[in-house]
Amino acid sequence: MLIIVLSLVILLSLLILSVPVGSSIAGVAILLGTFFSDYPIFNAIGEITWSTSTEYILLSIPFFVLLGEIFLHSGMASKIYYALNVWLSWLPGGLMHSNVAASTFFSSISGSSVATAATITTVAMPQGKKYGYNEGLFAGTIAAGGTLGILIPPSLNLIIYGFLTNTSIPKLFLAGLIPGLILALLFMFFIFIYSKFKGVVNQEVKKYTLKEKINELKNFIPTLTLFILIMGSIYTGLATPTESASLGVFGAIIITYFSKLLSKEVIIKAIEGTIKTTGMIMLIILAASILNFVLISIGLVDDIEYFLQDINISKYELLFLVTIMFIVLGLFIETLSLMVITIPVVAPIMINLGFDGIWLGIYLIILIEMALITPPVGLNLYVVQSIRKNGSIIEVMKGCIPFVLIMCLMAFLLVLFPQISLYLIKFI
Repeated sequence: MLIIVLSLVILLSLLILSVPVGSSIAGVAILLGTFFSDYPIFNAIGEITWSTSTEYILLSIPFFVLLGEIFLHSGMASKIYYALNVWLSWLPGGLMHSNVAASTFFSSISGSSVATAATITTVAMPQGKKYGYNEGLFAGTIAAGGTLGILIPPSLNLIIYGFLTNTSIPKLFLAGLIPGLILALLFMFFIFIYSKFKGVVNQEVKKYTLKEKINELKNFIPTLTLFILIMGSIYTGLATPTESASLGVFGAIIITYFSKLLSKEVIIKAIEGTIKTTGMIMLIILAASILNFVLISIGLVDDIEYFLQDINISKYELLFLVTIMFIVLGLFIETLSLMVITIPVVAPIMINLGFDGIWLGIYLIILIEMALITPPVGLNLYVVQSIRKNGSIIEVMKGCIPFVLIMCLMAFLLVLFPQISLYLIKFI
């Protein structure tokens, strides 16, 4: 236990000093390996980084990132948001429903929460200001809606979970679909009830005719087409997740080209964004692989299992402790780092106690979603605020509180009804 505490203290200290996340994790690994492991850690680093970086499934990450970047910079996301606004404006809290619905749509092709939040914020905030929405809650719906990007397939975080635990990516994608949609509906139900009784807008939002709504249906087709292309190619056995990601990029290029939204500038910006995001993700994964090797070499996972056996803790008591741990660590550690540090240690223990690996992945992803909108390190909070450019980030934090509670409810529902996430995988 001393090693766990020491590792967290060193890691948090480095992060507070603004040392890059990947470097911080690698630094912890080298320190622990030097002082506590009998293995020659420096001799192993080359082999670990090479074997990790050549994993075929990780090739899907830059493809899914590039897919989201193309839709972001081409303006296709703006068309989706406007179409949803036309269809949902009649509901109490109209534009806020559009925020959640657009995040759900964009999540189904981007796989990234930060990309989703950035895209929807850029499109939605000017509209929210125009109609005089409560800015804190309005921004909160965008930040919370953006978290759906790591739950609704195709999700980069589910890919990483599958890689870390050797779990089927297609099954994880399918398992995340129903919980993701239920979570989106719960968000919208709260917005409906709150708006109905409290009111969130200073002036009447524009209403649209049936003809205008039908005319906007064409803007849903690109996203639905890509989703069907990606998921359909996986579940018909025509493509692996990596191959389906490349098909998705090809489809995005074709769609934006024929929509006359593809240009040299769009391609350059999309490639630049992909390189930056993929580089950051891979550095963290490589650093975490080194740390996991060190933790295994010093016997930490075995020590934790023996400790749990000695105190005779039940599987649901352990689940409660893990839940608290993820929520607390999520306050201080960025989500991807939280995953790659904890899951290789936690998942084997939980699965050995009888938890289904697929179910566990969805449950942990929901806990990790909370970390995106809880201060002081919630990435989506800062993404929304940086694009919003006025007011205080405290307003965004307050606006996210109801959605954090809804995520807690969703996690509780998953414990009570595991089939919420496991039902669809029976069909593959």
